[in-house]
Amino acid sequence: MKAAYITGPMQIELREAPIPVLPDDGILVAVKACGVCGSDLRRWREGSQSEYELLIAGHEISGVVEAVGPLVSGYHTGDHLAIAPDVHCGKCYYCEHGLYNLCNHLHLIGITPGYDGGFAEYLVLPAEILSGGIVHRVPETLSDVQAALAEPLSSVLAAHEQAGTTLGDTVVVMGAGPIGCLHIAVARARGAQVILSEPSAVRRQMAIRFGPQLIVDPISQNLVEEVYRITGGRGADTAICANPVAATHTQAVELVRKRGKVILFGGLPKANPMTTLDGNRLHYDEIRVMGTFSYHPTYHTLAMEAIEHGMINSEDVITHTFPLNEIDKAFRTAASGEALKVMVLMP
Repeated sequence: MKAAYITGPMQIELREAPIPVLPDDGILVAVKACGVCGSDLRRWREGSQSEYELLIAGHEISGVVEAVGPLVSGYHTGDHLAIAPDVHCGKCYYCEHGLYNLCNHLHLIGITPGYDGGFAEYLVLPAEILSGGIVHRVPETLSDVQAALAEPLSSVLAAHEQAGTTLGDTVVVMGAGPIGCLHIAVARARGAQVILSEPSAVRRQMAIRFGPQLIVDPISQNLVEEVYRITGGRGADTAICANPVAATHTQAVELVRKRGKVILFGGLPKANPMTTLDGNRLHYDEIRVMGTFSYHPTYHTLAMEAIEHGMINSEDVITHTFPLNEIDKAFRTAASGEALKVMVLMP
């Protein structure tokens, strides 16, 4: 089979690899679509450190069951599946309390060594993933790329549930990449008005289709002043940092109202993870700062339902598709800032 490996900084190489061996307790999936995630791009920019670390990336996956091991029940050849990356142990404190995304022994398909991902023609799901992973059947009305889009949408849905986004809220979204645009769409679906902050003119233009009330260029405009102007001097109910920029954390604390919420959604570079927040503002105005990472498996099903019922228009989000043999072009397009969600399609 053909499979893609990140072999160096900004290098992704298509190689011939053996089709994974079907375990007795697992299934073999013919991958149909896999999205390019911001985390994939970070690893692509950094490059693999050695041949030992090479693995097949890709964790926003949809596919069709090709073969079923003799010890497996509940899956059949031809089943259409959507697959998310998290594989939890089911035994630690967090798993026992239903916080599977915080599992002490969490493994991630396409990220953790030994857990090959979806930028390949075939993928094996052993018993560990079938029992402790996130694998759901795809409604007949969804396409392969829509099913793959469920993975990034799941984390956005979970973040808004934590934030309690509701009718009449004002939500500031900082960053208009594919995740930022999904935040706009979900916030609006929950009844909020959205102010978008995005320095890229190209992305500001692409974000218009998602319907934010106001779009701000934080380079030429004062975002904090604009937020207070549009909210009558109160400040936003919620600010979502949907980018890997620490300066937006600082700004988010400034622009929310008293008892407002700051959602740290985009992770910072591992080499520079520190941020600066106004401690007095947090204290005296009771600002709540929350990190959000991944989601409970139920959000994966909810995401497919949201796409199926038209609450999220996948055609607005998925701007480019490429065949597997053009995966280098797919990554470069995703990294260019001139695309939203890029999908790789298998033969």
